[in-house]
Amino acid sequence: MYHGPPHGNVGGSAFFMCRAAVLIDGGFLRAQAKQAKLHYTPDFIEAFARGCVAEDERLLRVLYYDCPPFIGTAKRPVSGTEHQFRGSDAWLKDLGRRDLFAVRLGVLKFRGFKPRRPVIKGDPTDEDFKPDFEQKGVDMRIGLDIANHATQRSVDRIILVSGDTDCIPAMKHARINGLQIVVVSLPNHALAAELLEHTDFNRRVAWPDVAAA
Repeated sequence: MYHGPPHGNVGGSAFFMCRAAVLIDGGFLRAQAKQAKLHYTPDFIEAFARGCVAEDERLLRVLYYDCPPFIGTAKRPVSGTEHQFRGSDAWLKDLGRRDLFAVRLGVLKFRGFKPRRPVIKGDPTDEDFKPDFEQKGVDMRIGLDIANHATQRSVDRIILVSGDTDCIPAMKHARINGLQIVVVSLPNHALAAELLEHTDFNRRVAWPDVAAA
């Protein structure tokens, strides 16, 4: 839920509803929710997204960026036995079917295994290592959508949920073209100073009540 005063109806003037789009970096939001020990589900994501919107804003769309799970086989680092990676993207399809939601998918690349701890004592085993995945294409899609909104003037504000400074060039482009950028601060997380330097509003948003479910 958004914590803060409404931004419209100043001095008794007519209440102006800003058109707003919420852009969510799913990898970033999921990592923060996991750290807070919250249950990350489509219901949670939808409640959080709608809680990012202020009283003077009319939600045009929520754009959610993530990667479907990696599916494939890889040899374990110690034993050499094959490990099968399985997963389901049903929750992403669920999210994409919800009102005003669109899901933009990147690709999850498997980069091998890495140690779970800086120092491994004794003879290493497969359990001392964890898979290393990298998201590809998510940052590019966020940047393109910000640029498209700026060029088409389809919204007045972009509400961005991301901690990635790679978004800054697109944010600057949007502001030059007259859009306002709102970056969302999550509980117990500090955004990079560079992000705050290229935004119009820093909006602190609490976790939704559904998080406790």
